[in-house]
Amino acid sequence: FDQTPLISTFHSLGLYIARLEHVDLGLKKYFSILDEKDSNSLIKEAIKDNDLDPKQFEPNRIKYIINKERNNFSDISDLEEKATTLIEQSIVKVWKQYEKKKQEMHACDFDDLLLKPVKLLTNNKEIRKKYQESWSHIHVDEYQDTNDVQYRFIKLLMNENNNICVVGDGDQTIYSWRGANVKNILNFENDYENAEVVILEQNYRSTKNILRAANE
Repeated sequence: FDQTPLISTFHSLGLYIARLEHVDLGLKKYFSILDEKDSNSLIKEAIKDNDLDPKQFEPNRIKYIINKERNNFSDISDLEEKATTLIEQSIVKVWKQYEKKKQEMHACDFDDLLLKPVKLLTNNKEIRKKYQESWSHIHVDEYQDTNDVQYRFIKLLMNENNNICVVGDGDQTIYSWRGANVKNILNFENDYENAEVVILEQNYRSTKNILRAANE
Protein backbone atom coordinates (compact mmCIF):
# COMPACT_ATOMS: atom_id res chain seq x y z
CA PHE A 1 0.00 0.00 0.00
CA ASP A 2 1.09 3.56 -0.70
CA GLN A 3 2.03 5.36 2.51
CA THR A 4 0.68 8.74 1.41
CA PRO A 5 -2.67 9.74 2.98
CA LEU A 6 -5.78 8.58 1.17
CA ILE A 7 -8.44 11.27 0.92
CA SER A 8 -11.85 10.20 -0.33
CA THR A 9 -15.58 10.15 0.12
CA PHE A 10 -17.10 7.05 1.69
CA HIS A 11 -18.32 5.86 -1.70
CA SER A 12 -14.96 6.31 -3.42
CA LEU A 13 -13.29 4.48 -0.52
CA GLY A 14 -15.77 1.65 -0.96
CA LEU A 15 -15.02 1.60 -4.68
CA TYR A 16 -11.29 1.55 -3.96
CA ILE A 17 -11.65 -1.53 -1.74
CA ALA A 18 -14.13 -3.23 -4.07
CA ARG A 19 -11.72 -2.91 -7.01
CA LEU A 20 -8.89 -4.43 -4.98
CA GLU A 21 -11.03 -7.21 -3.49
CA HIS A 22 -13.22 -7.86 -6.53
CA VAL A 23 -12.50 -11.60 -6.52
CA ASP A 24 -13.78 -12.09 -2.96
CA LEU A 25 -16.79 -9.93 -3.80
CA GLY A 26 -17.60 -12.00 -6.89
CA LEU A 27 -17.11 -9.02 -9.19
CA LYS A 28 -15.12 -8.28 -12.31
CA LYS A 29 -12.25 -5.92 -11.56
CA TYR A 30 -13.69 -3.24 -13.83
CA PHE A 31 -17.35 -3.63 -12.96
CA SER A 32 -19.64 -0.81 -14.00
CA ILE A 33 -21.35 1.58 -11.60
CA LEU A 34 -25.02 2.42 -11.95
CA ASP A 35 -26.12 5.99 -11.33
CA GLU A 36 -29.58 6.82 -9.98
CA LYS A 37 -31.09 6.91 -13.46
CA ASP A 38 -29.63 3.49 -14.32
CA SER A 39 -30.86 2.00 -11.04
CA ASN A 40 -34.37 3.35 -11.55
CA SER A 41 -34.46 1.91 -15.06
CA LEU A 42 -33.46 -1.53 -13.79
CA ILE A 43 -36.09 -1.37 -11.04
CA LYS A 44 -38.69 -0.46 -13.65
CA GLU A 45 -37.61 -3.42 -15.80
CA ALA A 46 -37.75 -5.74 -12.77
CA ILE A 47 -41.31 -4.56 -12.05
CA LYS A 48 -42.39 -5.28 -15.63
CA ASP A 49 -40.58 -8.66 -15.62
CA ASN A 50 -42.82 -9.68 -12.73
CA ASP A 51 -45.96 -8.56 -14.59
CA LEU A 52 -46.60 -5.79 -12.06
CA ASP A 53 -48.17 -2.44 -12.87
CA PRO A 54 -45.59 0.41 -12.59
CA LYS A 55 -48.45 2.75 -11.68
CA GLN A 56 -49.34 0.64 -8.68
CA PHE A 57 -45.73 -0.29 -7.89
CA GLU A 58 -44.08 3.08 -8.43
CA PRO A 59 -40.36 2.48 -9.20
CA ASN A 60 -38.96 5.28 -7.02
CA ARG A 61 -41.03 4.10 -4.06
CA ILE A 62 -39.98 0.46 -4.54
CA LYS A 63 -36.33 1.50 -4.84
CA TYR A 64 -36.62 3.55 -1.64
CA ILE A 65 -38.00 0.54 0.27
CA ILE A 66 -35.28 -1.76 -1.08
CA ASN A 67 -32.53 0.76 -0.23
CA LYS A 68 -33.91 1.23 3.26
CA GLU A 69 -33.87 -2.52 3.89
CA ARG A 70 -30.35 -2.85 2.55
CA ASN A 71 -29.03 0.04 4.61
CA ASN A 72 -30.51 -1.62 7.69
CA PHE A 73 -28.37 -4.64 6.74
CA SER A 74 -31.40 -6.71 5.76
CA ASP A 75 -31.12 -8.92 2.71
CA ILE A 76 -33.76 -10.42 0.45
CA SER A 77 -34.28 -13.47 2.66
CA ASP A 78 -34.95 -11.23 5.68
CA LEU A 79 -37.64 -9.31 3.81
CA GLU A 80 -39.04 -12.51 2.32
CA GLU A 81 -39.38 -14.02 5.79
CA LYS A 82 -41.43 -11.14 7.14
CA ALA A 83 -43.40 -10.40 3.94
CA THR A 84 -47.08 -11.10 4.61
CA THR A 85 -48.92 -8.77 2.26
CA LEU A 86 -49.12 -9.01 -1.51
CA ILE A 87 -47.21 -5.73 -1.85
CA GLU A 88 -44.36 -6.94 0.37
CA GLN A 89 -44.15 -10.24 -1.51
CA SER A 90 -44.10 -8.33 -4.81
CA ILE A 91 -41.25 -6.13 -3.57
CA VAL A 92 -39.27 -9.28 -2.76
CA LYS A 93 -39.74 -10.48 -6.36
CA VAL A 94 -38.67 -7.10 -7.76
CA TRP A 95 -35.62 -7.01 -5.48
CA LYS A 96 -34.54 -10.51 -6.58
CA GLN A 97 -34.87 -9.54 -10.23
CA TYR A 98 -33.01 -6.28 -9.65
CA GLU A 99 -30.07 -8.11 -8.06
CA LYS A 100 -30.07 -10.66 -10.89
CA LYS A 101 -29.94 -7.92 -13.51
CA LYS A 102 -27.05 -6.17 -11.76
CA GLN A 103 -25.16 -9.45 -11.60
CA GLU A 104 -25.72 -10.12 -15.31
CA MET A 105 -24.42 -6.63 -16.10
CA HIS A 106 -21.44 -6.96 -13.72
CA ALA A 107 -22.64 -3.74 -12.13
CA CYS A 108 -22.99 -2.16 -8.71
CA ASP A 109 -25.25 0.65 -7.59
CA PHE A 110 -24.22 3.38 -5.13
CA ASP A 111 -25.42 1.43 -2.10
CA ASP A 112 -23.33 -1.57 -3.17
CA LEU A 113 -20.19 0.57 -3.00
CA LEU A 114 -20.66 0.79 0.77
CA LEU A 115 -22.55 -2.40 1.60
CA LYS A 116 -20.32 -4.87 -0.25
CA PRO A 117 -17.05 -3.69 1.35
CA VAL A 118 -18.71 -3.49 4.78
CA LYS A 119 -20.00 -7.06 4.51
CA LEU A 120 -16.61 -8.25 3.25
CA LEU A 121 -14.72 -6.57 6.11
CA THR A 122 -17.25 -7.97 8.57
CA ASN A 123 -16.95 -11.55 7.35
CA ASN A 124 -13.31 -11.78 6.31
CA LYS A 125 -10.93 -11.32 9.23
CA GLU A 126 -7.81 -11.52 7.07
CA ILE A 127 -8.91 -8.77 4.68
CA ARG A 128 -10.18 -6.65 7.58
CA LYS A 129 -6.78 -6.91 9.30
CA LYS A 130 -5.01 -5.91 6.07
CA TYR A 131 -6.86 -2.61 5.89
CA GLN A 132 -6.63 -1.96 9.63
CA GLU A 133 -2.86 -2.25 9.31
CA SER A 134 -2.79 -0.08 6.18
CA TRP A 135 -4.13 3.08 7.80
CA SER A 136 -2.82 3.96 11.25
CA HIS A 137 -4.99 7.08 11.61
CA ILE A 138 -8.50 7.91 10.41
CA HIS A 139 -10.06 11.36 10.15
CA VAL A 140 -13.73 11.91 9.32
CA ASP A 141 -15.24 15.30 8.51
CA GLU A 142 -18.93 16.20 8.98
CA TYR A 143 -19.31 13.21 11.29
CA GLN A 144 -22.83 14.26 12.29
CA ASP A 145 -24.00 13.39 8.78
CA THR A 146 -22.75 9.79 8.73
CA ASN A 147 -25.32 7.02 8.47
CA ASP A 148 -25.32 3.56 10.08
CA VAL A 149 -23.50 1.89 7.17
CA GLN A 150 -20.77 4.53 7.17
CA TYR A 151 -20.50 4.26 10.96
CA ARG A 152 -19.94 0.50 10.68
CA PHE A 153 -17.45 1.05 7.82
CA ILE A 154 -15.36 3.29 10.07
CA LYS A 155 -15.49 0.86 13.00
CA LEU A 156 -14.31 -1.99 10.78
CA LEU A 157 -11.32 0.01 9.55
CA MET A 158 -10.23 1.00 13.06
CA ASN A 159 -7.23 -0.82 14.49
CA GLU A 160 -6.62 -1.47 18.17
CA ASN A 161 -4.92 1.92 18.63
CA ASN A 162 -8.22 3.74 18.05
CA ASN A 163 -6.42 6.61 16.31
CA ILE A 164 -9.51 8.40 15.05
CA CYS A 165 -10.36 12.09 14.85
CA VAL A 166 -13.78 13.31 13.79
CA VAL A 167 -15.07 16.81 13.19
CA GLY A 168 -18.72 17.73 13.40
CA ASP A 169 -21.57 19.45 15.17
CA GLY A 170 -24.72 17.66 16.27
CA ASP A 171 -26.69 20.88 15.81
CA GLN A 172 -25.79 21.03 12.13
CA THR A 173 -27.06 17.66 10.94
CA ILE A 174 -28.98 18.15 7.69
CA TYR A 175 -29.12 14.67 6.14
CA SER A 176 -31.43 12.75 8.47
CA TRP A 177 -33.84 12.45 5.52
CA ARG A 178 -31.30 10.21 3.78
CA GLY A 179 -30.29 8.13 6.78
CA ALA A 180 -27.80 10.26 8.71
CA ASN A 181 -27.78 9.31 12.38
CA VAL A 182 -26.84 12.16 14.72
CA LYS A 183 -26.28 9.59 17.50
CA ASN A 184 -23.00 8.70 15.81
CA ILE A 185 -21.44 11.96 16.95
CA LEU A 186 -23.38 12.24 20.21
CA ASN A 187 -22.14 8.79 21.29
CA PHE A 188 -18.56 9.27 20.11
CA GLU A 189 -17.14 9.52 23.63
CA ASN A 190 -18.90 6.27 24.56
CA ASP A 191 -17.61 4.50 21.46
CA TYR A 192 -13.98 5.46 21.99
CA GLU A 193 -12.55 5.34 25.49
CA ASN A 194 -10.29 8.27 26.45
CA ALA A 195 -11.66 10.40 23.59
CA GLU A 196 -10.77 14.07 23.92
CA VAL A 197 -13.28 16.73 22.91
CA VAL A 198 -11.94 19.98 21.48
CA ILE A 199 -14.63 22.65 21.24
CA LEU A 200 -14.17 25.11 18.38
CA GLU A 201 -15.94 28.22 19.64
CA GLN A 202 -14.29 30.90 17.52
CA ASN A 203 -16.22 31.66 14.33
CA TYR A 204 -14.02 33.11 11.61
CA ARG A 205 -16.59 33.19 8.83
CA SER A 206 -19.66 35.04 10.10
CA THR A 207 -20.18 38.67 11.14
CA LYS A 208 -21.52 39.57 14.59
CA ASN A 209 -25.01 40.26 13.23
CA ILE A 210 -25.20 36.77 11.70
CA LEU A 211 -23.90 35.13 14.86
CA ARG A 212 -26.32 37.08 17.03
CA ALA A 213 -29.28 36.04 14.88
CA ALA A 214 -28.13 32.40 14.83
CA ASN A 215 -27.68 32.29 18.59
CA GLU A 216 -31.15 33.75 19.17
